[in-house]
Amino acid sequence: MDDDDDDIPQLSSHALAALQEFYLEQQHREGMKTSQGFNQYSVGSIEEDWQLSQFWYSDETASCLANEAVVAAGKGGRIACVSAPSVYQKLKEQDGKGFSVCILEYDRRFSVYGEEFIFYDYNHPLNLPENLLPHSFDIVIADPPYLSEECLQKTAETIKYLTKGKILLCTGAIMEEQAAKHLGVKICKFIPKHSRNLANEFRCYVNYASGLD
Repeated sequence: MDDDDDDIPQLSSHALAALQEFYLEQQHREGMKTSQGFNQYSVGSIEEDWQLSQFWYSDETASCLANEAVVAAGKGGRIACVSAPSVYQKLKEQDGKGFSVCILEYDRRFSVYGEEFIFYDYNHPLNLPENLLPHSFDIVIADPPYLSEECLQKTAETIKYLTKGKILLCTGAIMEEQAAKHLGVKICKFIPKHSRNLANEFRCYVNYASGLD
């Protein structure tokens, strides 16, 4: 009688070795990213995960939004980045310029940033740590992960809880009406770019006199 296992395709020893080498290389690359000698705050140091709808801003856009947040927050200001990790990373490159920042993010890979990382799931918009007091941030910059009114509405709850007033929202151009409805923000002239071209046009929205017009 034939053994049933004969019908199951088997990887050759060469293929197995190549696969193992690939995984080891991937682990090494991730390890390097969190080592002290690596700039862990550079945009792209943690790679995009498309399954989480992650698309990083271009370096120029991340810098522009970070600079805008610093100016809007003012000296000694507090900045919250909600689902906007590449802006957080750019802000950390400027660390020591008289402001503080934290990152609210679903992807736990960003926990490498220590106490400034706060796990965040937009499905539970007010499930936040007790030490994150209401209206304690001079500006909140947010980029909801999905282009849906449900996602925007729930993220808006978080934004309104955190901010003292100023909001910088980045989302699709198709969300303009919903952004105005839920957050009272208006579209800016500045057009954000991503490191990879997206099919949907993205825009920035604010509720204050910004430098993005």
